[in-house]
Amino acid sequence: MSQRLVLFIDSVHPILEEKLSHAGFLCQRHFKTTFEDLQNILPQAYGLVIRSRFTIDETFLAFCPNLQFIARSGSGLENIDVKLCEALNIRLYNSPEGNRNAVAEHALGMLLGLMNKLNKAHQEVRNGVWDREGNRGEELDGKTIGIIGYGNNGAAFAKKLRGFDVKVLAYDKYKTGFGDYLVQECTLEALQEQADVLSFHVPQNKETKHYLNSAFLSQMAKPFYLLNLSRGKVVATAALVEGLKSGQIKGAGLDVLEYEQKNFESFFDQEMPADFQYLVAADNVCLTPHVGGWTTESYVKLSSVLADKILADELT
Repeated sequence: MSQRLVLFIDSVHPILEEKLSHAGFLCQRHFKTTFEDLQNILPQAYGLVIRSRFTIDETFLAFCPNLQFIARSGSGLENIDVKLCEALNIRLYNSPEGNRNAVAEHALGMLLGLMNKLNKAHQEVRNGVWDREGNRGEELDGKTIGIIGYGNNGAAFAKKLRGFDVKVLAYDKYKTGFGDYLVQECTLEALQEQADVLSFHVPQNKETKHYLNSAFLSQMAKPFYLLNLSRGKVVATAALVEGLKSGQIKGAGLDVLEYEQKNFESFFDQEMPADFQYLVAADNVCLTPHVGGWTTESYVKLSSVLADKILADELT
């Protein structure tokens, strides 16, 4: 192929297109092009830049005989058939380094907000209610924070916690030897025994779907605060609601929800179950629309990291 054509089929920060174009790639934007129309140009594609608009599976890749790489802006690769890409020698790039700081700050903000009942107090004051005792907070100092998944985001969250007098435990099924001055590596059982706060930072796959379920809750020794800034399906909503109602879960900060679709903007087009309605009404639940890694700064960094990774391979 005389030109290395890169199709941008989702919008990302323009720094990625700028860096690739400067390096000699031919970049085309197809942010709203349908799959049917893409089929005419996919055979020419050398690279794809995506977020979540399409599932990159066998049907999609059948139209990509010359594809050399896929760049996913973000951390998760759940919408890509990774094994098939490996078999086809298609390189995969993602950029968890680009938004790990944003996710960590968001998690800390959610946790402090929950423990100090900021959302509840804010709404009450707006409505003319001045309830000091009902909004008495709880301090983070002295607590044990349990992190499940110690990759980019989990490690960044541990770093943000270093200014507090807390004990940080982390469990990762696929990692060992990562304990340091920020975190103590531990077993899942030890984490469930000690944690006052539980924060999930794992990818979505068959092993992590409904990681937090009724059986998991039964193993938690103490009432705890829950944070989920990974993927919505990691937490079984029914079990979460069960835990909130019983008081075993003291509060929940959720940037992701089990009911999310590939197209985030159509979230409320679906009929929501009773469990979701409970979460919306609960004053000890903080909900955000999957924006934990969606800061002004991370928008740039996600694309810049991808560009650096792609060019490091292409220019060697």
